Amino acid sequence: MDISFNIFTDTATLVVFDLASLRHRLSDTPDWWSLPEDELDEINQGNAVFLNLGQDGVYVVEIVDNLLDYSGSVYVRVPSGRIFVGAGEDVTGGDLEPDNTAAVSGRLIEMAPGSYAVRFRRDGDVISLSFVVSGEFRNHLEGPVRL
Repeated sequence: MDISFNIFTDTATLVVFDLASLRHRLSDTPDWWSLPEDELDEINQGNAVFLNLGQDGVYVVEIVDNLLDYSGSVYVRVPSGRIFVGAGEDVTGGDLEPDNTAAVSGRLIEMAPGSYAVRFRRDGDVISLSFVVSGEFRNHLEGPVRL
């Protein structure tokens, strides 16, 4: 899977999640994840990956089959096979979830249901990701993931 697309974020965050994994947040406030304990809880349960980018702006997201030189990885559950990769502000909440409309900054990707290690690396404004099948889906982080 070699996919490349641009996102714009005004929350300095890239999010990766299966739509089914955060459906329980649909009626929550749109910015529920801005509470550090809520963000960390969803990451540790394997429901989402939030990557703090340090600044707002336009980024190129590259999804590749094999990212050998990566700076970190986080596990994520993929129960439905519909993954969203995009700006943090487009995460499920406020009675909305991401779709493929132009109002959403990101992309829905189809993949086999299961658990994955999301490997990541940042080079300037380019963020590279790969999804590696894993038997693990829980994380044991004590703080946010920063790129």
